Parts: sequence; structure tokens; C-alpha cells
Amino acid sequence: MIWLGGLALMIWLGLCATGFWLSRERDDRVPCAEPAVWPDVVAVVPARNEADVIARSLGSVAAQDYPGNFRVVLVDDNSEDGTGEIARGLSTDRIEVLRGQPLASGWTGKLWAVSQGIAHAGTPRFLWLTDADIEHAPDTLRRLVTIAEGKQRKLVSFMAQLHCKTWPERMLVPAFVYYFSMLYPFNWVNRPGRIAGAAGGIAAIRTSLIDDCALGALIKRQGPIWLGLTHRSRSIRPYVKTGEVGAMIARSAYAQLRYSPLFFVATVIGLVLMFVVPVGLAILAHGTAQVIGALAFVLMATMYQPILRFYRLSPLWGLAQPLIGTFYTFCVVWSGWQHWRGRGGMWKGRAQANAVAGA
Repeated sequence: MIWLGGLALMIWLGLCATGFWLSRERDDRVPCAEPAVWPDVVAVVPARNEADVIARSLGSVAAQDYPGNFRVVLVDDNSEDGTGEIARGLSTDRIEVLRGQPLASGWTGKLWAVSQGIAHAGTPRFLWLTDADIEHAPDTLRRLVTIAEGKQRKLVSFMAQLHCKTWPERMLVPAFVYYFSMLYPFNWVNRPGRIAGAAGGIAAIRTSLIDDCALGALIKRQGPIWLGLTHRSRSIRPYVKTGEVGAMIARSAYAQLRYSPLFFVATVIGLVLMFVVPVGLAILAHGTAQVIGALAFVLMATMYQPILRFYRLSPLWGLAQPLIGTFYTFCVVWSGWQHWRGRGGMWKGRAQANAVAGA
């Protein structure tokens, strides 16, 4: 029991040393002056069946207080709920609605729509890729361009503040951002030469379900990038039920493991070791093993505090980390199960992971 607890504690100490959990990378903490000349920008917004949020999200994109030339291309990805019609009805000259072509073989739906929007955008200095369920503050684009120009970054990416009002969201959404930054430490991503990947055009990542990470790896081969938290961009898609959050996690979890059964088994074992073993030892063990388990639990709860402060939630949610981590472990198992059933990456009626695997 002592060795098991010691291994769990060593994992948490190693993660603590990376500094990922401090959440220091934020858009309002980057000191740089606005550019003297504002470059041309085209926003590309892929949208499929987003009638409930498109007016609000697209309206916030079109309403950007941006001094340079700026226009918006919305790609209506074969929506069946009138998304395109709602977008066309917005009274602004900045928006152009492009009817998307049927999904091409070998592409995920979102990236196929994005590729059409990019092709239609022409050759602006910057492309702004944003989802159809994100609402932006009026100065979001100014801040993106300011960081890109001031810090000489090929890509600037804001981690949008997710919707966090319902009880399931308070319990599970901050953890989504926290675990993402555990996998991709923002402070490492923002260093030159760290966490990079493929090279090529948008077609090089056409099969990716986790398109944000794939795009970051793609562009980092061209030069430095910047990733950070923001309050300027907010998701307006609520998750009312715990199962809805679980489905969001499970949609891409197995893809994150590269569809590898070996990685899958190792990840599940690792998550149990991280989240179940410490609290189990703290409650059930005695002597040294109990102390080690308690230390791992305290460290786990402490490291969760910065992201809780970012989401303005009670620090007591840190005590729920073992339960939250166990839930995410079940989501990983669910993701693998869905993939093996032929329903991997299910989104908007498309089992995208399996479609790609079979292409």
C-alpha cells in the first residue's frame, strides 16, 4: 500500500513542478502595445445546426470594435434548422454566408467547413477561426491582433470561458480546462520549440477531432504561438445535465489517445492511481500509507484552486477532485466503448471518428 500511495504522490508532485495548474497565461496579462497599422482580418465561422445560438454568437463577431479591414465568413455546414437563414437575417454588411458543400470523404465535418471558409476568405493578414457557440466581447479581435503583432506570434489562441452556471457545470467544467492544461501546459506551449507536431496546409489535419490542438501543432512548425485563458470569449452553450458534459468529454477522449488500446488501458490505470488511490488510502489505510494518501489528496485539492478562482467558484470544489477525476475516468471508458461500437466522435448526428477511420 505504501508503494502505491508513493507512486500516486510522485505523479502529483511531478505535475505540480510543471506549473501548469497556476493558470498564469491569460490574455489580460500580456504586456504589449497596439499596432500602429491594423492588418486585414477575415473571421471564419463553421456552423451546423446552431439556430439557438447563432444570432448571439455571430452578432458578437460582426460587432467587433476593430479599426482595420474586417469581414466575416460563416460556413453553413448543411444545417437542417435554419442556421444559415438566421445568419443571413443579421443586419450587417460584414457577414457573408457561404453554403457548405456535402461532407467530403476523409474529413471531419468542422474542418471541412473551415477549409471552405479559408478558401473563400482570400489572402488577409490574419484569419480568425471561432466556433458558432462562442460570444465575444467587442475588443476580443483587437486583443488577439495586439498579442499576435506585439509578441510576433504565428497563432494566438484564447481558451474560451466555458458556460459554468448549472450544478453539473460547476462540478465538471473547470476540470475540463484544468485537465486540458495538464495535457497541454500553456506555459510549455508558449515556449518556442515545445509541443509541436505536423506541418502542411489545413488538409494535413482534416481527420482530426481535436482540431484546436492539431492546428496549434501545425502552425508551431512555422513559428511561435501563444495560448491562454480569457474572460473575453465565452461559450453560450449550456450543459444542464451531467450526461451532456460527459458526452462532450467522451466525444474526443479516445481520439486524444490516438485510438490506441494500449494508451487507453494505461490512461485508465493512471487516472485510477491519481484520483482513487489517494482518497482510498487516506480513508481506509493506516500509518504511513494513510499519511501519503492524505498528502496526495491535499496536493490534488490545492492545485485545483487557481482554475476555481478563474471561474469564480468556491474553493471547496477542490475537495471533490477525486469524484470529478473518477467521473472523467468513466468518460474515457465511455469514449473507447463508443468508438468500438462504431459511434466514435459523435457530433451533430455524425460519428466522425469512425467515418475518418474508414475513409
